[in-house]
Amino acid sequence: MVSAAEKLTITVDDYMQGEASAEYKHEYLNGEVWAMVGASDAHVTIAGNLFALLKQSLKGTPCRAYISDMKVNVEKANAFFYPDVLVTCDAKDRDSTLFKQHPVFIAEVLSPSTEAFDRGQKFSAYRQLESLQTYWLIDSQKMSVDCFNRTNNDEWLLHGYENADEIIRIPALDLEYPLQGLYEEVLFMLP
Repeated sequence: MVSAAEKLTITVDDYMQGEASAEYKHEYLNGEVWAMVGASDAHVTIAGNLFALLKQSLKGTPCRAYISDMKVNVEKANAFFYPDVLVTCDAKDRDSTLFKQHPVFIAEVLSPSTEAFDRGQKFSAYRQLESLQTYWLIDSQKMSVDCFNRTNNDEWLLHGYENADEIIRIPALDLEYPLQGLYEEVLFMLP
């Protein structure tokens, strides 16, 4: 019998085998696994808007955008996550059909239940990806994006966007979009 305080952990191989036949997606961090929860209409709409903008912008380039069903493997953190949107331009990722390891851009749409993790442990793990240049945290309850860009000194510079007419940028991809484009057709829930 396992005591309540004892943690059960699994290996990466067991995780990958389980994901191949799982009814629901799971994220993995250093042996711990948890199921992904459903998303709100605003969450799904924002992620879809961003994916559509990126997909159109990246046509004819070596870069490819993915939406929530593609895993990112952060080998240094012993982790697998399902970001809401990611872009990879690395040829090594083209051969990997189950996960990507070299994203240049990752965006997470925040939910009240996941915001602390997305800002904390998940961002800490993502920062270990040498390829990652931009990380967006997109609020699903109001128009607001925290944009983190990696500097030449390997530090992360934060710029917040909250005005609909502001232009939000992904410098490594040489792309920019009006903030309101991320929130097209989003209906915010009143408190």
